[in-house]
Formats: sequence, C-alpha cells, structure tokens
Amino acid sequence: MIAILDSCRWLYNQFLEQRKTLWETQKKGISCYGQIAELPKFVAENPSLENVYSQTKQNIAVRIDLAFQAFFRRCKAGEKPGYPRFRGKGWYNSFTYPQANNSFKLTENDTRIYLSKVGNVKIKLHRKLQGVMKTCVVKRNPTDKWYVCISCDEVVSKKVNASKKQVGIDVGLKTFATLSDGGAIENPRFFKQSEKALAKAQRKLSKQIKGTQARARVKQVVGRVHEKIANRRDDFTHQESRRIVNAYGTIAIEDLNIKNMIVKGQFSAIRKGIADVAWSEFGKRLAYKAENAGRQFVAVNPAYTSQDCSGCGNRQKMKLSDRTYVCPVCGIKMDRDLNAAKNILSVGLHTLATQKVA
Repeated sequence: MIAILDSCRWLYNQFLEQRKTLWETQKKGISCYGQIAELPKFVAENPSLENVYSQTKQNIAVRIDLAFQAFFRRCKAGEKPGYPRFRGKGWYNSFTYPQANNSFKLTENDTRIYLSKVGNVKIKLHRKLQGVMKTCVVKRNPTDKWYVCISCDEVVSKKVNASKKQVGIDVGLKTFATLSDGGAIENPRFFKQSEKALAKAQRKLSKQIKGTQARARVKQVVGRVHEKIANRRDDFTHQESRRIVNAYGTIAIEDLNIKNMIVKGQFSAIRKGIADVAWSEFGKRLAYKAENAGRQFVAVNPAYTSQDCSGCGNRQKMKLSDRTYVCPVCGIKMDRDLNAAKNILSVGLHTLATQKVA
C-alpha cells in the first residue's frame, strides 16, 4: 500500500503541475474531467500507476479540483488564499475507493477487507457497519498505522429517549464548557499534560541528522506523542457530546470562528489554550449526534452573550479577567460563563421559534 501511496502522490503532483503550467503559459484552466481524460498519458509515463485502481486515480483529479475550488473561494472572500501545494515524500497519506462495487468489500466474517489492486487485508473492525457501504478511504497516520474509513448511506437513525430539557453551552478555557442549568465540564488540558514529553522528544529530534534512521526513529516518537494527545482529545469530545445529546432535547451552543480567535489571540498562552480545547470538533459532534438522535440543535451568534445580563438584558463591557457578572440594574450576581450560557440558550430558543414560524 505504500507503493500505491507513492504512485498517488506522483499523480497528484502531476495534476497540480499541469494546472499551474497551463495558467502560467496560456492563462487557461483545465477541468476535473479534462484531467481524468488525460490519465492514460500519465499511466504511460509512470507504469506503476497500473497498480492503482482506476477510480482511485480519478479521485486524485477530484481532490485537486476541490483544492482549487477552495483556493478560489478564499480569494473571493478576501482571506489568505493558500495555493495548493506539491506533496513531498511522506506528505500524501491516503487514497480513496469512491464507489462500493467490486473495488472493496468486507470478507471472512468482517475480519478482512478486500481492496482492489491490494487484496485481502486483515482488519480490526471498530463497530459493525450499518446501512449501505458507499466509499472507502485508506489512510496512513504519522506513526505508520493504517486505517480504513468506510462511509455508509441509508443508515437508520437511533432515536434516544424523549427529553424536554433545554441547555445553552458556553465554551471556555478555565472550564471547557459551562451549561445553563449550572453544570460544567472541566477542561482536561491534554496538550498541557503532554507538553514536557513533547518538548523533550522535539529537542532530541532537532539534534538528529536529516535523512538518518536515527532521526526517523525519533520522529516516530514525536508522532506518537501527538497521536496520544489527539486520541485523548477525540475520545473526550465524543464522550461529552454523547452525554449532552442523551440528556437534553434542545441544545444551543456558540457559533465561534475558532481560526480567527487563534490568529487574533492576545497572548500565546491563550492561542495555545484555544487550539487545545477542540471547541470546533465538540460543536460538530454535538450537531451530527443531535440530528441523528432527533434533538433540536442550534449554533447562535456569540455576540454580547458575555456582556448582556441574563435577567434583565442590560449590557455592560466586561474584561477577560472579570469572572463574575454583576448587573447594576437588576442586581444579578453570577459566574460570567453561567450568565453567558443562559443567554446562549435564550438566543437559541428565539432562533428555533423564528425558524418554525418561517
């Protein structure tokens, strides 16, 4: 499979070079289907591509096309565009079987998976598949572990017990999340827990000579530390989002621009903390699990949720260091994050009511 990855990387770079050269020399573009039509030419140039499944090669053209669509979308929006990059050795880590026909299937009581041009591969099935298999992505992570991700269609939703409970969720750094009913989820700070081990491994890596086996071994150590942090964070967001979806019938959360917050963070410690808490993944998992369970979910504009009084609506400026909200109008005194969570729930309920009327 490493040979397939290398062949796919080569083809990806050829497609990218083709688009780049066409624009620089003739001010012309080429479509996804135009590049797919030229696959025989590239296969003749690099015979190793014959060992790659036909639709997997076509999917590489789709990936390039999506990368350019995103590039032009960012240009139009006035964002930093980020031109698609060439992939060096080790920087292309997956290939796709876009249709479930004879290209991939589970075999031998789901203990192996058949992949076209690869054969039967032994697997550990995470959980029994539901619905109809549609696509399959084979991925290698930085620690040389291989994963097969299968997406399915026509999956029957699993409804959970009905609940009339409503909750607004304010995410933060001191506490990972504060709930409008007074509950809280502590911030596990996974990166901070592993920061010393990571720094030690990275110092050792910086002393190694590039291209040596010793450096490759130390690089694996660094990768394993990052992998452990990511796995713990991943498990945490899955567990907490599931717990909330099971408990509440209506869920409101802030619709935060995480990327913008990291860029504009006042201090490096704050930027690092925001990157560590995985608010974005938590929100995404809440959204799809709520939909699957038949819950009401809404992401609201976070503007002024920390400044408005949840009791009377009075608005006052708050410093980041102000942890208690004291309203000079109605006299309410409560934790700043709890006040924000109550406001988020109020805005969320109003948004849902407006959507029903429309």
